[in-house]
Amino acid sequence: MTHASISENGFVFTLWRYYEQSAINPSAAAYATALERLHVGMAQLDVVAPHFGDRVVEAQRLVESHERTPRLEDADRELLSRTLELRPQVRKRRSPDQLLHGEPHPGNVLTTTGGLLFVDLETCCRGPVEFDLAHVPEAVGASYVGADGELLQECRRLVLAMVAAWRWDAADQFPNGEKAGCALLSALRAGPPWPTLDAVMKD
Repeated sequence: MTHASISENGFVFTLWRYYEQSAINPSAAAYATALERLHVGMAQLDVVAPHFGDRVVEAQRLVESHERTPRLEDADRELLSRTLELRPQVRKRRSPDQLLHGEPHPGNVLTTTGGLLFVDLETCCRGPVEFDLAHVPEAVGASYVGADGELLQECRRLVLAMVAAWRWDAADQFPNGEKAGCALLSALRAGPPWPTLDAVMKD
């Protein structure tokens, strides 16, 4: 989504392009194809962006801080800490790193009359495409051409733990955050195959 900013008399006005919304829900294949196109385009960009591992490290710091996550039980804190330590194993996989959206879940997708558009690109990071796929519904991941299924499972596990850490942050403002945090912990305790975020958060 493109925008422009205008500064006048000490005020900054941001102008956004409007896109007509479509009432037709996209298929998993259309979602996957749009994400593939996004990845192809982003792979050609030479910009500085953090690695997804940096986001995992920040989640680890949250879990390690009793002050920042005071309501997290010790057993759950240990579970999240142990899961987030899988980051080096994911980085050792042979899937190449590239620029990613970071969180291409359905909440960051606009269904327009001209096709699907991804928004909220401030989450951009570098990593394997499977890290992005860990944020989308299962059928979308299955429709994405060339994804490493084992790596995708590992990324889903990491993403579940990351998001759980954020939900237990005392400063988190996500609606019903503690309920979501409990659901994410339950999913991690249940073990593989690891569910997608939308499946865990649907309630």
